Amino acid sequence: MFALRGRKGRRVRHPLGVAAEADETFVLPRPLRKVVRFLVSLGTGRIRFPAHTGTLSAAAFFAATGFYGMSLGGHTQNFAQASTTAAGFAIEDVRVSGNEQTSEIDILQQLGLDGATSLVALDIAEARRLISELPWVQNVTVRKVYPGTIEVNLEERKAFGIWQHGSDLSLIERSGSVIAPLRDNKFAALPLFVGRDAETAAAGFYDEFSRWPEFRSRVKAFVRVSSRRWDLRLDNGIIVKLPEDDVARAMTVLSEMEEKHQLLERDIAAVDLRLEDRTTVQLTPEAVARREVALKAREKMLKAQEKRI
Repeated sequence: MFALRGRKGRRVRHPLGVAAEADETFVLPRPLRKVVRFLVSLGTGRIRFPAHTGTLSAAAFFAATGFYGMSLGGHTQNFAQASTTAAGFAIEDVRVSGNEQTSEIDILQQLGLDGATSLVALDIAEARRLISELPWVQNVTVRKVYPGTIEVNLEERKAFGIWQHGSDLSLIERSGSVIAPLRDNKFAALPLFVGRDAETAAAGFYDEFSRWPEFRSRVKAFVRVSSRRWDLRLDNGIIVKLPEDDVARAMTVLSEMEEKHQLLERDIAAVDLRLEDRTTVQLTPEAVARREVALKAREKMLKAQEKRI
């Protein structure tokens, strides 16, 4: 106590050897001090772990090693599939709505579902991508309903017409995009467009031609010519050749001729409306033959009259 009661402000000097020893003492960085204290306490037995901690730790270690190995070998998905299926999450029901042309069998085949497919392991994004590859599907949503149901809602493409290119027939949308090949007569009532580039120009021309419903109902096929204009192939075999521009003018002429002379009911092969100042009518071969016979008979009659005179 006496040493602590020295004079105020008096400096206490340490011997030289003591100062040198203090400078050479190694002090651990602050972050490592807690680690060292923990290790010392662990080694001296101050810290005790619950029973079976070692067993559980070993099991966790082996499990982590197994998962890592499966990950490297690409078997994680198979393991998840098998384990979740065994746990009662197998897909047992697929509910499809919004489908008219797409069958449920096509969807099941596209997804590759079987009795062992797990709902937990199903990749929703991949399922949507696979279903979207079906020809009629425009939009699709897929939803999981646990424990074993998939709900698939489709928005399908709308067929506007039939496009004939060469000998092939395809169903097309209003945009001209091909949906699928024509397989049956279910779409026979749709308008038929024939020729190169006919699919892309079909909707615009068909909408314009709706101004003449009395003729549109008689058209068997709209034929695109040289990617510039259209021919109308009527149900009785007559071909109406329309101009590249001013279709309204040509249809007005055709309407007047039909009203006054029933032109389209006559024995003709084609009506050419491409020129503004004239309309050309082509006879069928049979009509040409009959006309020649009639002309010859008339010539004979005229000659006979001349002889009498």
